[in-house]
This record gives sequence, C-alpha cells and structure tokens, in this order.
Amino acid sequence: MTTIYDIAKRTGYSPTTVSKAFNNYSDVREKTRQEIFRVAQEMGYLPNSHARTLTTKKSWTIGVLFVENTGFGIRHPFFSAVIESFKKVAVDKGYALMFISKDVGGKQSGYLENCRIRGVDGVVVFLSDYEDPYFRELLESDIPTVILDFETTQSHTVCSDNTAGAQLAIEYLVSLGHRKIAHISGGMNTFPGKTRELGYKNAMKQQGLDVPESYVVNGAFYSRESGYNAMLELLKLPDRPTAVFASGDMLALGAIMAAKDSGLSVPLDLSVVGYDDIDLAEYVTPALTTIRQDTALLGSRAADILLASIEGKQLDKEAVLVPVEVIERESCAPPARRN
Repeated sequence: MTTIYDIAKRTGYSPTTVSKAFNNYSDVREKTRQEIFRVAQEMGYLPNSHARTLTTKKSWTIGVLFVENTGFGIRHPFFSAVIESFKKVAVDKGYALMFISKDVGGKQSGYLENCRIRGVDGVVVFLSDYEDPYFRELLESDIPTVILDFETTQSHTVCSDNTAGAQLAIEYLVSLGHRKIAHISGGMNTFPGKTRELGYKNAMKQQGLDVPESYVVNGAFYSRESGYNAMLELLKLPDRPTAVFASGDMLALGAIMAAKDSGLSVPLDLSVVGYDDIDLAEYVTPALTTIRQDTALLGSRAADILLASIEGKQLDKEAVLVPVEVIERESCAPPARRN
C-alpha cells in the first residue's frame, strides 16, 4: 500500500509537506500541492478521509443543492457544463460533491438538518425553490453557501450579466435593421428569466422601439417544446415580428423548428437569437446566433469563492457578475422586405 512516505520519496518533498498538501494547509504552494497530487494519483494513493476529518475538523465534502421539478434541469447543457467546471476545481482541492435533499433515511427533515448529518463543509446551490422555508433556513445558518443565477445578500452569488446579455441581443438585431423584435421569456418566476425579460424591455425602450404585450411569450422550463409553442403563438399575430430573442438556446432551437414547420425560412423570413451558447448551438442548421455565457468561469469562480469561505478567507458576501458576449452565426439576417 502506498503511503505518504512513498510519495515524499518520489517527489523529493518531506512527509510533512506531503501531509500538509493533502490536508489543504495554506503554507504549501499551489504548484507543490498539484505536483504531490499528480504523483499520488500515479501511485494510486488514496488519503484516509476519516483521518483527514479528525485532523482538520472538516468532512472535505461539498453539498450540491439542485431542485428542479420538471426533471429536465440537470440534463440541460448549461447546468451540466457549470457543474462540471465547479466539480473540477473542488476535486482538485481534495473535496467530494454530494447532492442533498430534504429527506434523511426516508424521512423528511430539511436541507440544513441533512447538511448537519452529512457534515458538509459548504453548499453550492444551482437551482432551488427560493421561497421554500427549508432553503431559507439553510441560508440563515452558518454553513458557507454560494448560489448560481440568483440574487441575495445572505449568500455569495455568481451570475452572468443577464441584463447586459439581453441588451447585446437587441442591439445586434437592431444593427441588422430589425424593429419588430419579440421575446420568448424564461418566465418572471426565475431570476435569469426575469432579468433577461427586463433587459429586453429596457433595451427596446432605449432603441425607441415598441413592445406590444403580445410580443412577450412565456417559454416555461427553458425547453425546446416550450420554445416551439411560443413561436407558434408569435406567428399567429397579424403583425408578426421579424426577429425573436429567446431567453435560452433550447427555447431558440424550438422556435426555429416551429418557424420551419410553418413554412418560413430562418434567417430569410425570421431571425432568431438564443442565450447560453450550448454546444449544440454551433451544429444545428442554421447555426444559432446566441449570447454566450462563460460556463467554465461561472463554475470555477463559484468553487473558488465557496472554498475560500469554507477556509475562512472570504467573510464578506461576494456578488460576482460574469460578462457575456454575442456569438454571431447563421440564424440572423436583415429583415426581408414585405409588400
């Protein structure tokens, strides 16, 4: 069985340094830590988690809160990419991830009690029912938390700049000559949906453009089916839009399918802009123009902030806003002239 002494001999570092690296001591340089981890992995060394817990008073486990009632959320390419980025940073620092729920041993308790029983060092929240009293109980506790795509002063938060993203989408469409621009919303009951819809309306106002009530259609759950149905509603309008800004790429892909099934060409008859820049956006026909969220940065920043908070280095609540950008592809063109 490989020991820390074997790793020390291979790397040239002292056994004390190797032990400190595994126990995340701050006086070990990151380059040294990563070299020790690399050699340990090559040698098949597994640190004793129980011993680490007794030594450091930590479980080296991060709770993951992801509550999504449609059953689709965690399979969404955006969330899976952010979770993967978060996981990479956490695992590299020696932490394991564990999903948490309100149930412990088949009995309903609460998120906080579950976290106490499991002994998690911190919690990352990707999705939740933010009005749930059990969620509020967790936020008000002393357990460090970081929340993706939400706004609160009770926790660290990491979000894309949704308002700026909506504005970029509208400015881009206006630059092509569009004036009748509709929006498939993610819904006012989600933080991204609300901020992108408000961003859309503000951007339209800044451009001096009207927003008829019928030009904003709810695309529930950010699904392709919702985008499809929302686009069908827009196409029924007597004065239909020449362009559509969708609050998510899956909504946009559904919208393009509905336009095609209705005998229209995208982008010759109708331009469509999405939001996220999921991998699929580049490979559909037409390739989707979209607002790119930096999923790697969202996940890694959330992990860095939570780990710093766990280690007592991040006391003040931090609200990080990650920039977005327009990715121009083939789903947009100047509006067609109509007789």
